[in-house]
Amino acid sequence: MILPDIGRDHPLRANRDFRRFVAGQFVTNAGDSLYTVAVLWLVFELSGSTTLVGVANAVLLLPWLLQAVAGPIVDRFPVKPLLVGSQIVQGVVVLVFPLAAAAGRLDVDLLLAVVPILMLATLVMGPIEATLVPRIVADDRLPQANSALATVTLGLDMLFDAVGGGLIALVGPTALFLADAVTFALAALLFARIGIPRVSPDDADGSVAAAVRSYVDDMREGVEILRGTAFVELVLTTAVANFATGVTLAVLPAFGDAVGGPAVYGLLLGALGTGRLLGSVVGPRFEGVRYGRFLILGNGLGACAWLASVLVPSTLLTVGLFALAWIPAGASGVLTATLNQRLFPADRLGRVSAIKGTASGATLPLGSLLGGALGDAIGHGTAMALAAAGFGFTAAYVLVRPRLRTLPTVASAEPADFGVTVADES
Repeated sequence: MILPDIGRDHPLRANRDFRRFVAGQFVTNAGDSLYTVAVLWLVFELSGSTTLVGVANAVLLLPWLLQAVAGPIVDRFPVKPLLVGSQIVQGVVVLVFPLAAAAGRLDVDLLLAVVPILMLATLVMGPIEATLVPRIVADDRLPQANSALATVTLGLDMLFDAVGGGLIALVGPTALFLADAVTFALAALLFARIGIPRVSPDDADGSVAAAVRSYVDDMREGVEILRGTAFVELVLTTAVANFATGVTLAVLPAFGDAVGGPAVYGLLLGALGTGRLLGSVVGPRFEGVRYGRFLILGNGLGACAWLASVLVPSTLLTVGLFALAWIPAGASGVLTATLNQRLFPADRLGRVSAIKGTASGATLPLGSLLGGALGDAIGHGTAMALAAAGFGFTAAYVLVRPRLRTLPTVASAEPADFGVTVADES
């Protein structure tokens, strides 16, 4: 059960815990954006190979694949130590890069060896966000909270992705890693000041040994909660779209370099973030639109914009259309987060969101690995164009599946509408 906390019922602007969490996410996403841009560009610059960029990007995307490991941990252990500890680890580890550069030892092998450590420290972030927001925000404010959180964090992604390429050209990629260490330290301080109500599962005695022993049971329960629900098919469609995204991220440095160098690469990453940002801002406005219809139209239009962005001859149009392609994805993220928090029990959100995230996100690193090789084999532009089919598949699949096509609005959704039968025992 969730222990009472009157701050949870405050309006979002007066909710200090929510404001601190958003601020911490804002700052830590800055670090994530900076080292992602710097790592991928360095790998491309040092090797000239989209295959190796695909390998590096696959490593950067590993948290999607391994979220299932973190979900039950988040459900059973105090959230704050996990949240703060992840920032401290990243802040310390990222300093390896500027130190290696100063010693003349920075190379692709070191980048590929250290990045997995950074990624392991981020495993808890997805499940933590899913389970923490309902603890500090009242149920009737969840859509606005999810939209605000996505808007702030995606806005920062947009800014630092876009600026990252320019900063590489001005000060070099290793300087970005020093800035990263500062952002992680600041995020740790902000997260440390959040008051987080504890969720106490009825079947947990609070000990480490009990949590370890019950891990498999936790995961099995999460799978059983999802089994037979509409979310199984929705996860499938998201997995296909994520595969296409992985392909694109692997070839994007080469594509941006061909169009105009590191600055354009940064602008394309920024365009991706801009689209998701705009989508997250308008996401709550689609609560009254039938969810199935939204997925069909949104992903269909996104696929068309994505394909057009590769084919047009203008750099400005390429960046603009690529941004438009990601607006439906940003809105869908807000709507999906709200559905998760409304339809699943609070003390099981961590494992459920982790299983969903792992199942749908496992194709991200796979797509990146294959996309890098595909870029070297058929060209980065062709690989980018083919990847647009990922969004198109999502729209087509929902269209031909009556169960998905007729899903109700997020505002009126009930567990039974999606086949969710587990009862909230809090």
